[in-house]
Parts: sequence; C-alpha cells; structure tokens
Amino acid sequence: MNKPFMNKPFMSKAFMSKARNPIELIDRYLQAVRFWLPKTQRQDDLIAELGEDLRSQIEEREAELGHSIDDAEMSAILKRCGSPMMVAGRLGPQRYLIGPALFPIYEFVLKMVLLSILVPVFIFIVGPVNLANGGGHWGSAIARTFGDLWSGLFIAAGIVTLVFAIIERTNTQLGTEMKWDPLKLPPVPKQERKMSRVQAVCELVFGFFGLVWLLLLPQYPWLILGPAAAFMKPAPMWHTFYLPILGLAVVGLLRSGTILARPQWAAFPMWTQLVQTALTLILFKFMINSAAQTANGDWHPFVVAVTNSAQYIRVAAIVNASIIISLASAWLGLSIAGVIQTWAFLRYLRKRTSLAQRSAPIGAQ
Repeated sequence: MNKPFMNKPFMSKAFMSKARNPIELIDRYLQAVRFWLPKTQRQDDLIAELGEDLRSQIEEREAELGHSIDDAEMSAILKRCGSPMMVAGRLGPQRYLIGPALFPIYEFVLKMVLLSILVPVFIFIVGPVNLANGGGHWGSAIARTFGDLWSGLFIAAGIVTLVFAIIERTNTQLGTEMKWDPLKLPPVPKQERKMSRVQAVCELVFGFFGLVWLLLLPQYPWLILGPAAAFMKPAPMWHTFYLPILGLAVVGLLRSGTILARPQWAAFPMWTQLVQTALTLILFKFMINSAAQTANGDWHPFVVAVTNSAQYIRVAAIVNASIIISLASAWLGLSIAGVIQTWAFLRYLRKRTSLAQRSAPIGAQ
C-alpha cells in the first residue's frame, strides 16, 4: 500500500501519559485522528485504512531491523505520518477557504463558540432580559431572542472564519517547526464502567425501604405530613395516583435487583433508567394536569384541611402551592435527565455497533 500519510509533523496537545507497549501507540494515534475527523459514515473506513497503512510500515521496519520495534521507533513512524490533526485534515473532504492543516481546529472552535457559548447565553441570559423588557409577552420575547441569536451566530461564524482564513492566506504554518510527541497522546479510554456492586446494593436497600414507606402511608399519613397530620389530610386525588406511584416503586426495586443479579448486562441499567424516567414524567404530567382541573375553583388538589378553620385552610393552600411547584420542578429536572440519558444510551449503542463492525483491534493483529 502506498503511504499517503507521510508528511510534515504538526503539533498536538501534549498529554502526560506513556504507552504500555509500542503497538498501543497505534490505537492511541488512531483515536486522536478519529477525534479530528468529521463524524461521517466514512470515518471508520478512513481509520481502518490508516491503521492498515501503519501496520504495513511497522512490518517493513521490523523486517529491516530483524526484531520488534520499540517505543522510539514507533514514535518515529508516527512522526513521519504527521500529527493527528494534520492527518485528519488530509483524510477529510478537501477544503478551499481553509486548508487541511487548519480546518479541524477551525471546525472545533466554531462549534464551541456557536453551540457552547452563544446559544446558552441567549437562552439563559438574553431571553429572560427580553421577556422582562417586553412586559412578560412570551411571543414577542421569543421572536426577538431568536432574531438576536441568528444575528449573533452569523456574526460570530463570520469572525471565526475570517480569522482562520487570514491565518491560512498568510501562510502561517502552525506547528511546522514545532514538535509533537506521539508518546504523549492520550490513552484509549477503557470500556464504560458497569454500575458498581455497592451502588446496586444501596439502590436496592433504599428502594426496599421506600416501598415499605409507601405501603404504610395510607394508614399512617403522619409519615409524610408530620405534625400537620393533625389538621390536614391527603386529598381524594391521591386515590387515583397511589397505585401508579406504588407500581413505579416496584419497578425501581426490580430494576435494582436485576442489576445486582446480572451485572454482565451492560445495557440494562441505561435503558431501564430511561424507561423509568419516561414513566415518571408521564405520571407527574398527569398529576399536574389533575391539580389544574379542580371543580368550582376550589384549588386544594393535594391536601385539605380537616376543619373549616381559616388558618388551617390557608396553611393547606400554601402546602398545595409548594407541592405543585415541586412537581413542576421535578418534571423539568427529569426532562433534562431524560435527554441526557437518551444521549448516553444512543452513544452506547453507536459505540457498540461501531465495535462490532470494526475489524479486530490493532494490537491483536
């Protein structure tokens, strides 16, 4: 095979970690190149092609030397190929405004500026300011925020592109004279750690006591109301939602027991946690909707006073408001958690599919 990757080195970020053996350097090098490559369907093919090229160079070198290569010789081969960012630029699609040496870092900086900085700033800072200035009119505030965000994204992308284009046109060969050390490439991350046995036992124990607590609540309401049980009691709506809440507790207990009994099921904790989060979100949504649908404007959905005392009724109203705020906050938090869990599970599936389709590891060949 030809050696299209033999080019000038380019500086990479140094990581203070040493290879356990020369062959491990290849996996670490390929991992670094993969980081800078565009996330396309051809990514695995390009990495496999580069790996084959490196292996052929190693075989030729070992044939010349008559023995296995060491760290220094492996490092020399990788340095001749070029830094991971430089190689990724050459392997990726051809760029015209910004060359292959700069495009990976340009793409990285652009994503950081647009997605990690500007978007959160406009959502959590500019948006609320526009809402306050607009007198609480959500429609106009959202429209104005999106308009400002679009303008900000366009200007920021233009500035970042202009800076990198100027660097490219002035022939500033970043890192051409600098050195990078293959021995300082970051190690290949280990497989995602399974849930520890201690964590599974703790979840099982707490889940068991939580289930017992729920079973005792109908007979002993003071377990949740405390001293207020003397003048308040749960509202009738709890008769509707008690069994679903109890069912969720049983599902959580079974999940913890299964994780403890079958630790080799790597995907089970992730997808069951996602399902449990989804079921909890549905339950909370129904509870919030039921609280808003009270008859005759008598809004005491969760607890009611046992007497007609104005003071106790006022306390019950405060408790109801606190519960609805807590439910809404929990629903929002679970929604965010659900997005994160979904993303983690999809990454796991993608990694598992990629590993299944990929050829055997470099070190095994």
